[in-house]
Amino acid sequence: MRQNPSFAMTDVAELRRMIDANPWMTLVSQGEAGLVASHYAVLLDEERDDLTIVGHVGKPDDAILGLGERELLVIVQGPHGYISPGWYGDEPAVPTWNFVSVHLSGVPEILSPDENLRVLERLVARFEGAMPQPRLMWQPPNDEEYVRRLERGTVGFRLTPTKVVAKRKLSQNRPDEVVDTIIAELEAGGSPYADPRLPAEMRRAHESIRAARRAAGPADPAADPAPVRAPESAIDPAGSPRRAPELLQSAPEPPETAGSEQSGVRS
Repeated sequence: MRQNPSFAMTDVAELRRMIDANPWMTLVSQGEAGLVASHYAVLLDEERDDLTIVGHVGKPDDAILGLGERELLVIVQGPHGYISPGWYGDEPAVPTWNFVSVHLSGVPEILSPDENLRVLERLVARFEGAMPQPRLMWQPPNDEEYVRRLERGTVGFRLTPTKVVAKRKLSQNRPDEVVDTIIAELEAGGSPYADPRLPAEMRRAHESIRAARRAAGPADPAADPAPVRAPESAIDPAGSPRRAPELLQSAPEPPETAGSEQSGVRS
């Protein structure tokens, strides 16, 4: 996923929020016959405060993915949706797609049967907890023999990512009044291809941007552009953002064009 400074996410707390809110993830690996992708529910490791995740796969997906032997890419897809050029006003424009995505990469470790059992129990509790009458993993009619047989058919893993690329593309290159129009259109159901959570995610991001702008005070046109962090958006294995020794000068985003990454059919 190509990165640029205006859309980079590097705050660990925000990344953890996004991972926790979007547990249905895509697991990608380079298998013996080419790329392999699987889809599973994954959780943050409750014993860590970084970006370590835990999950499981059903056999034989562990062998197909080379789990524990090869690098695994885990894709977290946050809120996303189609943005119409009609919401930009009377100016040349093309469609785009707003989205939040987090890519976690590394070689996972394989969990012991007892550790895997605890992860399976957490998964069931997480999602059953929202049901009117939760039915947890150890609850009858499930018995211990059934639960342990279930565990033996799965392989648990823990991934502490050695590389993280996270991107939040939410119209940061648009004026405030255009952003407000986009949010209003999304809240009104103006896009049939949008996650209903997208307007709230946009509002959250832009409230933070505007608060930072107010705190910085009026811009001095004679001053040099304020430096911003380099778009490394990589996280060290422990989950803390790496410090980039170099700084980039801030620059306006390029206009959205049909052939650029900002346009609707590219990500």
